[in-house]
Amino acid sequence: MDLGKRPGNLITASNSKLYMDLKDIIREQALPFLPAKSLFRFLAVCRDWMLHISTPSFHHNQSLCCRGISGLFCQTPENPPVFVPIHPESCGVPDPSLSFLPEPVVIRASSNGLLCCQGLDEDRYYYLCNPVTKQWKKLPKPTASHGSKPALVVIFEPSLLNSVPEYKLICAFESTDFDDATEFEIYSSKNNSWNVSKAICFRDEKADLGSGVHVNGVVYWPVESDHILSFDLTKHRSKLLDSLTAGIDCLLGTFDARLCKVYILGDEVFVNVFKVLNMHKITWDESEMWEDTLVLDPDNTFIPLDDDYIDTRAVAVSRDILVVVCDNEFYCYGFEDHKTNTLNQPEPAESEFYYEICVPYVNSLVSL
Repeated sequence: MDLGKRPGNLITASNSKLYMDLKDIIREQALPFLPAKSLFRFLAVCRDWMLHISTPSFHHNQSLCCRGISGLFCQTPENPPVFVPIHPESCGVPDPSLSFLPEPVVIRASSNGLLCCQGLDEDRYYYLCNPVTKQWKKLPKPTASHGSKPALVVIFEPSLLNSVPEYKLICAFESTDFDDATEFEIYSSKNNSWNVSKAICFRDEKADLGSGVHVNGVVYWPVESDHILSFDLTKHRSKLLDSLTAGIDCLLGTFDARLCKVYILGDEVFVNVFKVLNMHKITWDESEMWEDTLVLDPDNTFIPLDDDYIDTRAVAVSRDILVVVCDNEFYCYGFEDHKTNTLNQPEPAESEFYYEICVPYVNSLVSL
């Protein structure tokens, strides 16, 4: 009788071992790639998962693995920010209005889960925060005047070699010492201070800067006068790149870890990828600097690109998706499946206002 039970016992033990191995694989290999909202749900799976997800080492690992755009923080003039998720079931934040901060703020920039805001009080302090964990830090006052709409870029690149998050902010601002010139001030979390770079970029005329992006040690901003302003963080050098299809309405982003620009021409959306690896060795014309990667036309999507009466802007781009806003309606286009989804978002507090600020955001557990 005992011999007859042994095969069943062996099978049960084997299945149990297989289950344990699969459970460990999911916990160690799959969980770090999930956005924060999903992970908070999984805290209730079991005590082991709750303890594992709550550790600082897991938070660091998740910030390394979860890098896709989860949604956008958007804001109309004089109203609190709102969050527009790309996948509402898995991505979200508990307090999109950021009421946990000590004062009302305006969204300025973000990077891999860190959000930079600026206070609306007289002092106009900068704040860095994680909207998921509600951790925040008030930054010291810059030494230079950054103007009413600072061209800020947050630089946070999680590293396997450093479990303590280190980040920088860089602001391009109008020089007060030279006409038609741009200077740069950099904040470093390592020493908790601002420093004005010696680099100065001279231009033919004053022009506003659009939303900037950091790619491989260089920061880029689209310029209203159809140029792209670049700043090398290592060499502290600046260069003005010609780009006939840039301008302040051009969106800069990353595509396959390279700089890309997205612009709307007529009823088509173009995505161009930068060919040049070293911006200081650029000696050829614009046609040799960029390669046409993707073209989105009205026949491939229901985004109203061909409607001349609708204000259309590209607001987020990655290797997988492109997000376009048309009169406060958000559309997400997938480059792989060629499908378009309409994103749900709260109605603006005032119907005549549009979402002037749209900042891509990654749903990360990164700690400050």
